[in-house]
Amino acid sequence: MANDNLSINTVDKILVIEDDVRVAELLQRSLEEQNFEVDLAYDGYLGKKLALQKPYDLIITDVILPKINGIDLCKEIKTTHPHIPIIMLTALGTTDDKVEGFDAGADDYLVKPFELRELYVRIRALLKRFEHIQSAEVTTLKYADLEIDLKEKVFKRSGQEIHLTPKEFNLMQYMMENPERVLSRTEISEKVWDTHFDTGTNFIDVYINYLRKKIETDPANKLIHTKSGMGFILKSNEN
Repeated sequence: MANDNLSINTVDKILVIEDDVRVAELLQRSLEEQNFEVDLAYDGYLGKKLALQKPYDLIITDVILPKINGIDLCKEIKTTHPHIPIIMLTALGTTDDKVEGFDAGADDYLVKPFELRELYVRIRALLKRFEHIQSAEVTTLKYADLEIDLKEKVFKRSGQEIHLTPKEFNLMQYMMENPERVLSRTEISEKVWDTHFDTGTNFIDVYINYLRKKIETDPANKLIHTKSGMGFILKSNEN
């Protein structure tokens, strides 16, 4: 991880949960140079304790941790603090690994080794997006027979509640914010995952398929359509 001087907006606190002391201290030093205040935890138990006791603007966690792994840790933190963005750091970079991380509630996923400059950009994007979410006045989105309660994190179709994982919910929210417009994989990657689309993986298609299986039980009433070579569109058959 190469150190770069990249200016970034100041936030109050970042929690770094990393059992490799060398990596943890490098991250702490680098982030403090960017005017962040940083706490360190070297295992999942202490990370959870700090995350639930102190106000953090963002959390960075490794996946493989002692006591509580990063996947379970992320799930527990998001249950009580859904508006704290979480970046996962890991050496595991397959599509399945990323899907597992996003399903646990992670908001971004950075594969080791990585450049610190890229981490700074990811942090900035997440802080901006979550600031927008928290300040937004709109609490409900509706399209066709779909409805999302942004405050309670509840999704319904035809009045029936359907359970979505955190990343499925975010993807569905973005599509409902942009109905009847073709969304490219690149746009979805940048807006929902805050990362650049990796053409070597198909995790976006995986999540689109997850949504279809959950919300499109009636083949005659499909809403999520694929535009070959272009992306996906949320569109009623009546339009």
